[in-house]
Parts: sequence; structure tokens; C-alpha cells
Amino acid sequence: MFRYLTAGESHGPALVGILDGLPAHLKLDVGRINDTLRARQGGYGRGGRMKIESDEVEFLAGLRGGSTLGSPLAILVRNRDYENNRALMDPLTGGGKPLTNPRPGHTDYAGAMKFRHRDLRNVLERASARETAMRVALGAICAQFLEALGIATAAYVSQIGPVIAAELELVDPEAVDASDVRCPDPAAEREMIAAIDAAKADGDTLGGAFTIRVTGVPAGIGSNRQPDTRLDGVLAGALMAMQTVKAVEVGAGRDVAGRPGSQAHDVFALAEGAVVRQSNRAGGIEGGISNGQDIVLRVSVKPIPTLMKALPSVNLHEGTAAPASIVRSDVCVVPAASIVGEAMVRLAMTGPVLEKFGGDSIDETRDNLERAVAAASRLFDVPATL
Repeated sequence: MFRYLTAGESHGPALVGILDGLPAHLKLDVGRINDTLRARQGGYGRGGRMKIESDEVEFLAGLRGGSTLGSPLAILVRNRDYENNRALMDPLTGGGKPLTNPRPGHTDYAGAMKFRHRDLRNVLERASARETAMRVALGAICAQFLEALGIATAAYVSQIGPVIAAELELVDPEAVDASDVRCPDPAAEREMIAAIDAAKADGDTLGGAFTIRVTGVPAGIGSNRQPDTRLDGVLAGALMAMQTVKAVEVGAGRDVAGRPGSQAHDVFALAEGAVVRQSNRAGGIEGGISNGQDIVLRVSVKPIPTLMKALPSVNLHEGTAAPASIVRSDVCVVPAASIVGEAMVRLAMTGPVLEKFGGDSIDETRDNLERAVAAASRLFDVPATL
């Protein structure tokens, strides 16, 4: 069984992660993991915290000589800003003036009610998007597992505020990395940057959307046997578990709601003896199972709730009207969110892939995949999509 856990607070000593269930003998490129962590820290509209942190992964268990052992991987990412907040966040002696004014749209109030915390810092430290640095690190490990099986992911920003870029069928990772907002459309990129500047000047924040494509997925991943094994549900649930995500669309998404059935589905055809599709409105998933086409996901992200021009709130201790708490924050996190979203898809895909193909070593998993694809291709004497 594949599973993972994260632990750590935003300004605590470190973030910790455990990844359990990866096969043995997977050679990991640690430099690539750190590159992905650095990419998460970038993006136009990010705040001052990113100037302090310099994220790098440290392996504590499950790796020897750069290769997985098949035992749980334990990793750590240190919080450099901890030294500036030791008095507040030391695990044994931490304390200080409590935060009392919840931010609309944040976990502050709901978390205080749930855990009966009188200091909102005890909620917001774990709720902070800083925790996603560990998810990105774990997802970068899973990316190397998936790539060993021919499965790859790509993500790009498709909207910031009112600015919408054209949807792409082919994503150029270099063009995405070269963009300050991770949008490979130069005209849209310029408008997005201008929108972020305007929001910053007004003390406001902006949300948006990003698109993720998963290529090389063979047909048959996921299941329709139980609700919790449906691949679209697994992926959507992983993405909705991000701090700022409010909606996930698969393929044509909500657009199919206004179409007749004759224009909503992907018809079959034959091309040189192979079964092909005329479109990909289903986004690569039918009945909760991958169908061999690219998996396409569009994710909507809300504006973050910490505004420099604070929204109205209350002081929970005094029972009076008061502005929401202001803590150091970003103007727009959509570029970084696209990297976190890609990590969540990588993590979410790994479990169903291992359930389908198994294997105690990466070679065994690869062999199982190749045999399964070959067997499927013989069912109707036509090539199956790898």
C-alpha cells in the first residue's frame, strides 16, 4: 500500500515527510528534487518569506547510495525562518502574544473552534501553505518513479485574476519555467503581471487557475468498483486538499453541462488498424478508469485571505469588531500553486499505478506494466495505447 504523511509548522524547526510503498532500486536525482523546491519558491507576486528560505531536501531513511531500499523514505526540509521565530515556535518553550482576529477565508476561525485554541497561531502555523514545500518534495520523488514507467506530468498557469490564457495541448516545460508567472503565453503573461501589480498597489490579492496534463498513462489505471477507487475522484480529492483550491475540472469539465450528448463524448475511430479518439473531452478518464489518452485537469485557486488592506473581522478575546490579522504574505500564489498541484497529482497517481502493476522493485513494476499493456493489445488484435 502506498501512503505518505507530512508534519511541521510554518515557522517551526522543519517540515518532515514519510513516503511508504515505493519499490526498491529506484535511483533518485536529488538535484532535481531541489530544483522543484526552488521553483515552488518563485513566481511573480510572491512575498518576503521566499527571500529567507532556501529549501533543500535531506534524506533520513529509506535511501542508500542514491537508490530506494523499498523501506519507508523519511525526508526533512528545514525552515530557516525558525531562527527568527524561535521564541514563538520553540517546541518546548514557545509562546507569546496570541493572535485573536481571524482572517475571512482562512482556517483561523474554523480551526480554533475545532481544536479549542485561543491563540489562532496554533491553527495557522499548520494551515499555512509553507507545508506544501514537503508535498512538493514528496511529489518530486514520485515524479521520478512515474517517469521510470513512461508517465510524465506538466503544469502551467492558465489564468490569473481576469486574464485567461489559451489552453494548450502540448506544454513546453522550458517555456513554463522561463515565465515569471509560469504561463507560456507571452501576451497573457504580460497582462497577468500587470494585474498582480495593480492588486498589490491596492493592498489586494489575486487567484486564478492552472492546468495539468499527465501523459503516457496506460488504459486501466483506477477502477469503477468502489467510489474511492475512481481515478478522477482520487485526483480531484488530492487537488482539493490544497489550501487554496476551490474547484477541479476533468477534461471539458463544466463546459459539458451545456452540451448535448452528441457533443460531449469522445467518439471512436480506426486509424491504420488502431483504435483512436477524435477528441479528449473526457480528459483521459472514463468511468473512473484511465482510457489511454492524456489526463487533463484544470484547477481553480482562490485569492489568498491575507490582505495588506485587512478585511473586517472580530477580536475573539474582546468580543469587538476589528480588522483581520495581517501576517507576511503573498499577492498571488497561482504560479507556486501550479507546482504544488503537479506534486499532488504525482502523489495521487502513484498509488493507483502501484495497485495496478505492483512490484517490490522498480524493474518488477516496469515488467508488470509492459506485460499488462501487451496482454491488453491482444484482446482485439489492435495496438493498445502505452
